[in-house]
Amino acid sequence: MLNEKAEGSIPADTRTRVRDAAEELGYRPNATARSLRTQRSMTLGMVSDEIATTPHAGPMIQAVQEVAARHGYLVLLVNTGHDELLERRSIESLTDRQIDGLLYATMYHQQVRVPDLPSSVPLVFLDARPVPEAGAPLVCSVVPDEIGGTIAAIDHLVQAGHRRIGFLNNSDPIPAASERLEGYRIALKKHGIRFDATIVVQKPDRTPTVTKEAALAILDRFDRPSAMFCYNDRMAVSVYQAARALNLDIPRDLSVVGFDNQRLIIDCLEPELTTVQLPHYEMGAWAAEELIARIADPTRPVSAHRMPSPLVAGKSVAPPGAIAR
Repeated sequence: MLNEKAEGSIPADTRTRVRDAAEELGYRPNATARSLRTQRSMTLGMVSDEIATTPHAGPMIQAVQEVAARHGYLVLLVNTGHDELLERRSIESLTDRQIDGLLYATMYHQQVRVPDLPSSVPLVFLDARPVPEAGAPLVCSVVPDEIGGTIAAIDHLVQAGHRRIGFLNNSDPIPAASERLEGYRIALKKHGIRFDATIVVQKPDRTPTVTKEAALAILDRFDRPSAMFCYNDRMAVSVYQAARALNLDIPRDLSVVGFDNQRLIIDCLEPELTTVQLPHYEMGAWAAEELIARIADPTRPVSAHRMPSPLVAGKSVAPPGAIAR
């Protein structure tokens, strides 16, 4: 009666009394029994490397949970801390609990190997894409549009009047670094600006002293750039520090654009940094919707989606100053 299969054979007033009594008693259907009947647990697994411990990626988890809840699913999240053994055991544990599908998420845009998973469990990569390997299964994925976001940043600087634009990039061998450099080259070429390797520097992402020294080397020269594009907002902080050390005013003497839109950083910068949004929430929502759709239809075509990375205008960009060359 409570599962509405006997609607036509039981009087309406009887059904109402039974439902009222069930509500008063706090009755809830047995999820295990229901899963045996429907062959679905209404549970999604989400395995990540370190997303759960990183504040600026929180919207990714929020989006997954909101989409899952809207479709009646519960999300079981495991953070592995880059421990391969823990990751393997976690995936095994989740599949033992009869999850209906798995989201495999990474902290930043990466190429990763497809984890061992029963073929009956749909899989979607979130902020990651599979390493191209012979014989590897096709996997749905969503990543940021690194190239498009970079082009938007350079377009913004060119529209403000800048023609000499430096680039402080990450030296790690990851898709985000190579694709942002590609976007930088594409944007310069589009505007008829010659690529100058002397104002493009690649340094490790998480070494502020090194990136500040690199920014100083670019800015403390007679033909310095009038604008700097930075691989991420952390590197933009190094540019702000270098500019301050050289008595350069932002944005009068130097315009700066970052990438990621990490509010914990941007809210501490003066003037407010112009940056490119990493679409964490949008990627999370897309991945969850795609996974649920694949649960309903396992024959659904595999897709690789690039989520737009829009520019977020702050106050760190202005036309070139009188001393900018």
